Amino acid sequence: MGEVGSGSSTNKLPNAPKFRTDRSHYRAALEQWMRRAHPLRHGLTVTDIEIPVSTGFSNETVILEVAWTEDGSDREERYAVRIEPADGGMFPPQTPQCAVSVELQYRAMKAVADAGAAPVPPLLGYEPDPDVLGAPFFVMGFVGGRVPADVPRYTEAGFVVDEATPAQRRRMVLSAIDVIAGIHSLDWRNAGLAWLDPSGTGEPTTALQIELYRHHVHSELAGRDHPVLHAALDWLDANDPGDERVGLTWGDARLGNIILQDYRPAAVLDWEVCALSPTEADMGWWLMFDRMSFDDMGIDRLDGYPTRDEMISHYEQVSGLTVRDPHYWEVFGAMRFCTIFIRLGDRLTAAGFVPPERNPAVGNQVTAALAALLGVDNPTPDLLAR
Repeated sequence: MGEVGSGSSTNKLPNAPKFRTDRSHYRAALEQWMRRAHPLRHGLTVTDIEIPVSTGFSNETVILEVAWTEDGSDREERYAVRIEPADGGMFPPQTPQCAVSVELQYRAMKAVADAGAAPVPPLLGYEPDPDVLGAPFFVMGFVGGRVPADVPRYTEAGFVVDEATPAQRRRMVLSAIDVIAGIHSLDWRNAGLAWLDPSGTGEPTTALQIELYRHHVHSELAGRDHPVLHAALDWLDANDPGDERVGLTWGDARLGNIILQDYRPAAVLDWEVCALSPTEADMGWWLMFDRMSFDDMGIDRLDGYPTRDEMISHYEQVSGLTVRDPHYWEVFGAMRFCTIFIRLGDRLTAAGFVPPERNPAVGNQVTAALAALLGVDNPTPDLLAR
C-alpha cells in the first residue's frame, strides 16, 4: 500500500471511524496466521501494527511490521492486510463467486499478476475463515509511494498541485493510462476468469451489467425514489452500443487507486469492482473522475495535465482500441458511481456523520453530475452542499 497512515502503536490501535469492533486480537491472530503460511520463517513476530485512521467505508486496512530469521539471516518486511467489511462490499457482486469482496480482489489481482498485465502488490495469501479475524482477509506486500488524495482532491491541494512539475503531471496521467491499456490486453478466458462472468455462458455483455445494476439499485433503495438514477439506467438500455470488445475491466480506474513512484504507477489497488465488460467502461470511469476533479469543482486544468482528448488519444495509441462512444461510457460510469453512493450514503447516516433527513443516498454530488451528463432535471439536489 502507499502512504496510508503515519505513526503506529504497539499497545493501542487507533479507531477508524467506520469500525466499532474490538481489534485487540489482530496482532496475535495475524502473527499465528503468518507463521502457518511461512513455516520456514523462524521466530516470526509482528513487531508493529497500524490501522490507518483514514480507512474509509470499504475494506478495513491493517499495516504490519514483521520480523523473522530465514537461512541464518535476520529479515523484516512490511505487509498490508485487507479485511472484508461487516456489511459487505460497496458494489453489486458480478456472480455468486464474487460475494466476498476480498476474495474477488485477491483472485483478480493474482490473475493480473500472473499475466503481467499490470503492477500489483506482491500477494502473500487469502484467508476465507472468518474465525481468524472475524471476517475473511488477504495479505499483500506493502508498496511504498504516494497516492493522489480524494479529500482534499488531488487537483486542488497536495503534492500533485504543490510539488509536481508539468512534465511529472503528464507522466503520471499517461503512464496510468498505459496501465489501463495493459489490463485490457489480458485474455480473460486464458486467465481463468470465467468465475467473473455474469452470463455463465462465456458471453458477458453491457446489457447484463445494466441489468445487474438495476437489480442492485432496486434492492439498495428499498422503496425510495431515485429519478435521476432510474433515468440513467433507462437511457443506457436504450442507447446500448452493443460493444463486443469485452475484457477484464479494473472498474475503479482512477489515480486515487494507484501508488506512484517517480510519478509512475508502482501498484494498482482496489479491484473490488472489476468485471468482464466492454473495456471502454474503464475509460468512461476515468473520464468521469477527470470531469468531477476539474470541471465539476470549478478547477482549471493543471499545467502539463493532458486534456480529455489527449487522454483518449493516448489510450487508443497504446491499446490499439478506439474509444468509440466516450459519452456513453462516462454515463455508464456515473450510473455505477451513483449506485454505490446509495450504500455509502446509508452508511454515513448509520454512522451518525450525516443526518437522515439529508438523504445522502439519493441527494448527492454524483446524482447532480449524472443529471448534468444526461441533460435532465435533478429533483434531488445535493443537500450535503448546503
